[in-house]
Amino acid sequence: MSAEATNPASPGAVTSSPKLSVPLEQGGSQAPRWRSRPRIDLRRLGRAAFLGSATRDRLPDAIGHVAEAHRAHHPDADLEPLRRAYVLAESSHRGQMRKSGEPYITHPLAVTLILAELGAETTTLTASLLHDTVEDTDVTLDQVGEEFGAEVRYLVDGVTKLEKVDYGAAAEPETFRKMLVATGNDVRVMSIKLADRLHNMRTLGVMRPEKQERIAKVTRDVLIPLAERLGVQALKTELEDLVFAILHREEYEHTRQLIVDNASRADDPLAEIADEVRAVLRDSGIQAEVLIRPRHFVSLHRAARKRGRLRGSDFGRVLVLVNEDADCYGVLGELHTCMTPVVSEFKDFIAVPKFNLYQSLHTAVARADGQVAEVLIRTHQMHKAAEAGVIALGNPYAPPSEEQTDSDGERIDPTRPGWLSRLLDWQEAAPDPDTFWSTLREDLAQDREITVFRADGGSLGLPEGASCVDAAYAQYGEDAHACIGARVNGRLATLSTVLRDGDTVQLLMGQDPASEPSREWLEHAHTPVARIAIQRWLAAHPTHSDPAAVQESSGEPSEAEEATAGAARAAVDARSAQDDSAASPAAATAVVDQPGATVRLAGCCTPVPPDEVTGFAVRGGVVTVHRVECAGVAHMKSTGRAEVGVHWGDTTEARVTLVAESFGRPHLLADLTEAIALEGVAIVSATVEPPSQQRVRHTYTLQLPDAAHLPALMRAMRNVPGVYDVSRAQHHVAVS
Repeated sequence: MSAEATNPASPGAVTSSPKLSVPLEQGGSQAPRWRSRPRIDLRRLGRAAFLGSATRDRLPDAIGHVAEAHRAHHPDADLEPLRRAYVLAESSHRGQMRKSGEPYITHPLAVTLILAELGAETTTLTASLLHDTVEDTDVTLDQVGEEFGAEVRYLVDGVTKLEKVDYGAAAEPETFRKMLVATGNDVRVMSIKLADRLHNMRTLGVMRPEKQERIAKVTRDVLIPLAERLGVQALKTELEDLVFAILHREEYEHTRQLIVDNASRADDPLAEIADEVRAVLRDSGIQAEVLIRPRHFVSLHRAARKRGRLRGSDFGRVLVLVNEDADCYGVLGELHTCMTPVVSEFKDFIAVPKFNLYQSLHTAVARADGQVAEVLIRTHQMHKAAEAGVIALGNPYAPPSEEQTDSDGERIDPTRPGWLSRLLDWQEAAPDPDTFWSTLREDLAQDREITVFRADGGSLGLPEGASCVDAAYAQYGEDAHACIGARVNGRLATLSTVLRDGDTVQLLMGQDPASEPSREWLEHAHTPVARIAIQRWLAAHPTHSDPAAVQESSGEPSEAEEATAGAARAAVDARSAQDDSAASPAAATAVVDQPGATVRLAGCCTPVPPDEVTGFAVRGGVVTVHRVECAGVAHMKSTGRAEVGVHWGDTTEARVTLVAESFGRPHLLADLTEAIALEGVAIVSATVEPPSQQRVRHTYTLQLPDAAHLPALMRAMRNVPGVYDVSRAQHHVAVS
């Protein structure tokens, strides 16, 4: 892909690579605080591409840096494929120049070096060197396949297809879907594409400002979220900084100045805290490497917006690397024992890894002077995965290593991390390309994930804001069409309930095989798997899109018909109760501290003894009595209404409004009204709302002979099969 020249807005001398950590020396001395690896001189590489030896017996000088970086991760790697790939790429691109005036070969060399430093295996590097040959030269895929094999041919073909995709707002959904499907078959295709984009972003300065902004926006909206989901943090963070420098120039310059000012400080609180950490671990006998990781520009900008004035310890994090998982928790225990922990900052991503392979313990420790340092604790292998994500997992066609197998010996497929596997499922299930595209864009916009636990002990990773609808489809797929409710942390909940990180959710499944989703579920579905499954069903059953119109498949009356019949029966009871009420008080007696006032029990909260109550004077010398927790009380206080003292009189009879929520089933209302009658309670009025999400909401105004009997009545109603909650009504009524 054609790329551009040096970016004049690049971070400059103070912008050390955000992912190159600075080891602290054991003992009194310490290394420079912001040491960085010098950027490769692409012009020198360009000259070497022409002048370097390309004989069969010697590696060309131009790929010496690539070979060095590759051997650092793979000491026994065969470099011959890289030599042959470079020779073909250099001869094919010879005469082509970048817009900066450099030989074009410097671009595939730089892309390959990025991947080599992240630990990519030889096949990926070979394909990276050749990634532009088929698109920009006379080399054909067949030639690539003949000389380098089917695997390299496949990767080069995949990257070539990616180059033809328009990622902007006008992108063709079907093209994008095909591209991601191809990527899903081998994620190394996307790895090469991300490295390609990173180098192009590094060298974007010769482009017109409007083109820089267009490319930066596409990088921000599509490629950075993809890098995040594939776990390639090293690429993601640098891409973020480069986009930040182009799209938010003033904020970028302000952040850059903060870094310069901090570098000139006489003291270094972060280094001092790292020394303390090192001393604690040395005394405890835990072998660990302690590093300082400078925050990258975007991270520091976010910290400044969140915290205001930054302290010295805010400019980086302390990273502790150990050998074994158990050592991570040993380090955590020692730090929390010997230093002052900030407990609210603790997160365990080892026990519950993030969806993109990330594992680490996060905590923070504080000093007496108020400096607080974030501490990351992980093994060396976790660190490699945190930096390079799927790139670190190696060749999917090679025999699996120990870390690439699970406890049962089954291979963990590095080409199919969880998010990408779900992506392939979405594209297969989406009823049309536009649905897939819009759903994918929504998913990419999600930048935070929560973990909820299933009743069987498993866990589900969901985006922040996900509901029980999302959990149902995440756990059961299309079988979730039969879900009728949930228990969240042991309490019954509707499918629209929003889940929080750490919640335990038990999904309740209906027994009817003909169960179907409701169109209303789309309002509460946030994940692609849920939205696509619901939309697919609705598209296939257009006449069933209104659940209220669906009849019970067994031939029994529908819930709507049952509601009509139940309301009629309730009306008969209501008339009977109203006739009886002429001979007895309609409600419990409340006595107010305002002589001569007429007392009215508020219909919004229907207070009964022994509820704690209060009163407010309204028009006509009337005092309305409310339960103290009623929303109407807060409203009246906010308008300046004075409270009137209220206490209950001697009478025990009371009128109350209850709301029963249930799953729909035939004869439910008959069973509910029977349960009420068996408790000796008369129905004054009843309303039944149309079914929604396979649920029915019933509202009863009831006449109790004794208010003390209310708890027993509510228990009896809850015991009716299908009823999952009974509560006191809280209506919103106009205040006179």
